[in-house]
Amino acid sequence: MEIPIQSVAPVQIGQVENRLAGTGCTVLVCPQGMRAGLDVRGGGPASRESQLLNPLMAAQFIHAIVLGGGSAFGLGAANGVMRYLEERQIGLDVGVTKVPLVAQSDLFDLTVGDAFTRPDAEMGYQAARQAMENPNYRDGNYGAGCGATVGKIHGMATCMKSGIGSYAVKLGELRIGALVAVNALGDVFDWKTGKQVAGLLSDDRSGLRSTAEAMKSSVKRIENRFVENTTLAIVITNAEFRKDQLCKIAGMAHDGYARSIQPVHTTADGDSIYAVSAGAVEADLDLVGTLAAEVVSEAILRAVLSAESAYGFPSASSLSRSAEQ
Repeated sequence: MEIPIQSVAPVQIGQVENRLAGTGCTVLVCPQGMRAGLDVRGGGPASRESQLLNPLMAAQFIHAIVLGGGSAFGLGAANGVMRYLEERQIGLDVGVTKVPLVAQSDLFDLTVGDAFTRPDAEMGYQAARQAMENPNYRDGNYGAGCGATVGKIHGMATCMKSGIGSYAVKLGELRIGALVAVNALGDVFDWKTGKQVAGLLSDDRSGLRSTAEAMKSSVKRIENRFVENTTLAIVITNAEFRKDQLCKIAGMAHDGYARSIQPVHTTADGDSIYAVSAGAVEADLDLVGTLAAEVVSEAILRAVLSAESAYGFPSASSLSRSAEQ
């Protein structure tokens, strides 16, 4: 049964975006701490504190995850999240203060609006405040999805607007959902029908064509491929798992990327998936991993279908309306 992403587990989600600049961030906060794993498959990730999620590291809980725009420039948004949480005494107790453990991954949106306006500490602070005081998550051109685009094998001239999407389900006591900011080099497909719904535009921008087929036009090595991509996801569950198990669930969740994005996990993408556990429900790891892939696929679809045309880039909904006229 479908449920709102906000009801999956005791986590809170806030978003802030700068629409003029075409960038933003989405912050997921768990004040009491959450176990988390990470699986990175893309060749160009921009991330912070990713080693905290290595099962060999001492920390068993983190307090927030930030998905942001701005590429590596935007990683400073986590500083603002840390400041907000420290002010509220949320974090690892080190005696003199509490240190919030905050992981972050960023996508590249510098070619969408203003290349020199990126998520910063102030934006991160405000997004954390939204999460804690007035959770405002929405699918579409919000938060980390503000400047998201897809289908960029030939650059920005023939790409489409994407966004951030979510989907969650309940199976007995088990709850699981995903947030996905879709900013892929490749095309997006409806995972249930196989139909392409977004991606590389035709030369006249009136329809879609295949990124994979465009790549096959030459087998020669490309030294400077368009690298402004990366799809980011957070899988959330109320089931209780260790960090190593969550890393496995994150890995299985990448099947959702593979079903819905083609090509995916390229050297020009920084594709990353977090899996977080904030609950005590007993559930089978393989079942949760399988469901993780499904909710990720559906969240990807909703990210592109909920996106609105912006910055001169058409959305899937606008393309569909044009085809009907």
